[in-house]
Amino acid sequence: MNELTTFHADIKAILEQARGKARSAVNAAMVEAYWLIGRRIVQEEQQGQHKAQYGTRLMEELSIALTADFGKGFSYANLYNFRQFYRVFPDQQILYTLCRELSWSHLRLIIRADSPQAIEYYCNEAREQNWTVRQLERHIRTKDYQRLLSNQVEASKTTAKAAHLDFIKDPYVLEFLQLPETGQLRESELEQAIIDELQKFLLELGKGFSFVARQMRISTETSHFFIDLVFYNYLLKCFVIIDLKTGKLTHQDIGQMDMYVRMFDDLKRGEDDNPTIGIILCDSKDETVVKYSVIQESQQLFASKYRRILPTEEELIAEIEREKRLIGGRNNECAPSGGPDENTP
Repeated sequence: MNELTTFHADIKAILEQARGKARSAVNAAMVEAYWLIGRRIVQEEQQGQHKAQYGTRLMEELSIALTADFGKGFSYANLYNFRQFYRVFPDQQILYTLCRELSWSHLRLIIRADSPQAIEYYCNEAREQNWTVRQLERHIRTKDYQRLLSNQVEASKTTAKAAHLDFIKDPYVLEFLQLPETGQLRESELEQAIIDELQKFLLELGKGFSFVARQMRISTETSHFFIDLVFYNYLLKCFVIIDLKTGKLTHQDIGQMDMYVRMFDDLKRGEDDNPTIGIILCDSKDETVVKYSVIQESQQLFASKYRRILPTEEELIAEIEREKRLIGGRNNECAPSGGPDENTP
C-alpha cells in the first residue's frame, strides 16, 4: 500500500510539474503576443497625422475585426492595455524576463502605476515575493511604494537610518483586520486582530518579516516588561519589535519604546544580529511630540500611524504627501546653517 501511495505521488508530481510548465509557456507566449500587438498599434498610429483621433478610431475598428476573428478578449480596453504595455516596456529584453516571471494579469495592473519607479518596484516585488494577483492589486491600491517613499527624504540619505527606510511604511493600512471604523479600541483587541490575520499583517509589513512572539517578556533584576509583537527581518538581519497604541502618540510611549529597544538589544539580540528596530504603531501622531523626542535622532526608532479602513486613493495620497512634508520640514530644521553639501544629490 505504501509503495502504491509513493508511486501515485510520483506520477502526480510529474503531471503537476508538466502542467505548470505548460501554463508558464502559454503565459509567456500570450504576454509576448500582447506586447507585439501593442508595438504594432503604436507603429500604425504614428503614421496618422492626428494621432489621438486616429488611434482611437484605429483601435475601435481593430477591436471589431479581432473579436469577429477570435472572440472575446480584444475589446477596446484590452487593446489600449496592449498599447500601454509596449509603451511602458519598449525594451524587448526586459519583456522576455517579464514573460517568464509575471502573468498578464500581474502586468496589466503594474502598467497602471503612476511612475517608472513605482512600476519597477511592483515588478521586482511581485517577482521576489511571489505575490498573487490579488496581493499585487492590494499593494497598488494602498500605494505601497509611495508609503515607503514617504520616509525617504534627501536629508536622511546620509544617515544609517536610511538603511531601514525601505522597510518602514507610514501609514500602515489594516483594513483586513475589519476593525470598527470609529470608536475606542483596546490595544489587546488590536493585537488579537493582528494575530488572527497574521499572514495578511506580514504582507502589509513588507518583505523579509517573520513572526517571533506576542507579549514577549523581558526582565530585569526587579521588573518584567512585555513587548506586544516581536518579528525578525532576515533581510535587515535584526529583530523588529512593535508596540501597539490605540490612542495618540505621547512622549511616554516614545520613552517606553526607547527603553524596550535598549533592553532587547542587551537581553535578546544575538551576536550576529544588527541593532533592534522599534516601531510604535499608533492611531495618530502629534508631530510636535515626534519633533522633540528621541525619534528625531535615533536610528532605531520609528512611529507610524495605522488606518482601520482602506482610505480613498485621494485621501491616501494626501496623507502620504503630508507625512513627507512634515519629515522634510523636520530634517530641514536639523540641517547645518551653511547649506547643503555640494555632493548631496
